[in-house]
Amino acid sequence: MTTQEKTSIEVARRDVLGKKVGRLRREGVTPANIYGNHIESVAIQLSTEQFRQFLRGHSRNEIIHLQVDGEERPTFIRDIQRNPVTDQILHIDFLQVSLENKVRLEVAVHITGIAPAVDTLGGIITHALTSVQVEALPTNIPESFTADISGLTQLGQSLHVSDLIALEGVDILTDPETVVARIDIPAAERAEEEEGEEGEEGAEGEEGEEGEEGEEGAEGAERGKDEEGEGEREESGRGKRR
Repeated sequence: MTTQEKTSIEVARRDVLGKKVGRLRREGVTPANIYGNHIESVAIQLSTEQFRQFLRGHSRNEIIHLQVDGEERPTFIRDIQRNPVTDQILHIDFLQVSLENKVRLEVAVHITGIAPAVDTLGGIITHALTSVQVEALPTNIPESFTADISGLTQLGQSLHVSDLIALEGVDILTDPETVVARIDIPAAERAEEEEGEEGEEGAEGEEGEEGEEGEEGAEGAERGKDEEGEGEREESGRGKRR
């Protein structure tokens, strides 16, 4: 993680609550809240354009020092609510932290490199995990992790959480066996293989059924012969006695 300059944003306490916050949004102001362990939640508001500019040039896991009534509060962005249609920012949750205590946050995982199995074997890269949970001091939280796929040379190979490199003082809490990225077989080839397997299973089943019927028929024929033989012996015996 690189050393970053201190980022501060001026905010104001918010008196407008509930459905009335729609008026704030129309005026270019975004409603937000600050919360955290052992602190009382504070309703605040800030310039929407100023926050958009921050997002364009900074990481989601960067510490933001919010200035509230002359008091500085170190925070992380915990959640951003957006309109699913217009992408308008509706609300922001800031998590206030102590710089002396460890925190747990989600950190993004990005794929880098070119997998030989894609070019040589026609494999498809599947990005199976986009973030991991870490624990570290606020000043040590990484912006992101990179998963280098340049070593994936065969179909079916995978990179796992255990392959991610974390700096000293950063603990990755996500299960180390979780797959981050893998090389999948092309969908067309996978469908052909599945069809072939189904055909083989069907052929084996038919042969098995025919075999069972043949065995039953043979057993029935043998029983018929035995019964006929017994009948002939009985008739012969009765003729001799007469």
